[in-house]
Amino acid sequence: MRAIRVASAALLSLGALALTAPGAVAQGEGNITPFGFSVMPSTVSAGGRVVLQVDRDHGGCRGVVTVSSGVFDTVIMAAGVSSATANIDWDARPGAVYPVTFTCDGVSGSTGLSIAGGRPAPPTPQPLRPTVPRAVHAGEGGSVGGFDARQLGLGAALVAGSVGAAYLFTRRRGGESGG
Repeated sequence: MRAIRVASAALLSLGALALTAPGAVAQGEGNITPFGFSVMPSTVSAGGRVVLQVDRDHGGCRGVVTVSSGVFDTVIMAAGVSSATANIDWDARPGAVYPVTFTCDGVSGSTGLSIAGGRPAPPTPQPLRPTVPRAVHAGEGGSVGGFDARQLGLGAALVAGSVGAAYLFTRRRGGESGG
């Protein structure tokens, strides 16, 4: 009887959670559009180039797409075109995140475009080292060559002591159980 009560309470809780989750997800997401969009890469340096993409496969956007941002000139994609490129302005602030807004058929959605902090340093050239076949120096760390008689004696005494203590504790337990 208790199992039925627990199962029914669990199913009611699961149902309430399932009915409220889509509303919470939709409320937290501010860019629900009938079409998908993306900016790749999402982080770019000033003066770089990004690819703007619109997902037209699911029929959510059939008309002209206008993509605008404060960091590049407005891009207009004709109907049927699903990608375009944009050049980032050289005066874009490093570390800033600029909103990129996609508008199609009267519906708008936006995403962020991060500007990388500073220009990457050119790689430092390294001289090539010739590969000379050499023997591997393995096994030296714990080999017998590093032991002396004192260490061997102390190790043997510790092992013998632990075995003796285990034997004594086992014998005492056997006597306490009435045997």
